Amino acid sequence: YLAGGAAILAAPNTQRYSQDLDYFQDSPARVATAFDADRLTLEAERFSVRPEISQPGYIRALVGREDQATKVEWAHESSWRFMPVLRGGDFGFQLHPIDLATNKVLALAGRDEARDLLDTLYFHRELLELGPLVWAASGKDPGFSPLSLLEQLRRRGKVRPEDMARLHLSEPVDLREMKEVWLASLEAADAFIRVRP
Repeated sequence: YLAGGAAILAAPNTQRYSQDLDYFQDSPARVATAFDADRLTLEAERFSVRPEISQPGYIRALVGREDQATKVEWAHESSWRFMPVLRGGDFGFQLHPIDLATNKVLALAGRDEARDLLDTLYFHRELLELGPLVWAASGKDPGFSPLSLLEQLRRRGKVRPEDMARLHLSEPVDLREMKEVWLASLEAADAFIRVRP
């Protein structure tokens, strides 16, 4: 199934374009067979497939035609998720938006990337507010409680113009407005978490 940024951004009205495709399998052996099958299909359609990394459970290749290319990753991921995967239109199976959102919250907790903040705010606005997302995400990673995960998120959100310049955006982002929304979402999440049992 497709996951990561490309699955998030396949939805209409997102703010950025992903620069890669991430396909996940339920076992390391399935990663290898999926890559082999996909490689044959891509090459039959006159795409070049140049593996960059190949190890058990993870393969990354540059897939292109003429002067355009993108990175495609085939990887093993635990089969534990909240919702079943969905059959998508152009991409085949895709991770459910709830699982995409909780995974993105966990990614943002672990790294300070502008793309993770943009995607988290997209989910907060369009799918489920940050408080319930934090609550659910802590259920995916038993090392976090909702409050400890929220504390990690409070350390994120420091985005500079040069961080945005590296992203492929569909429209400009007002950094001050984004910061205001982020701080308000953190406060609302704190209030939500503190009244839950």
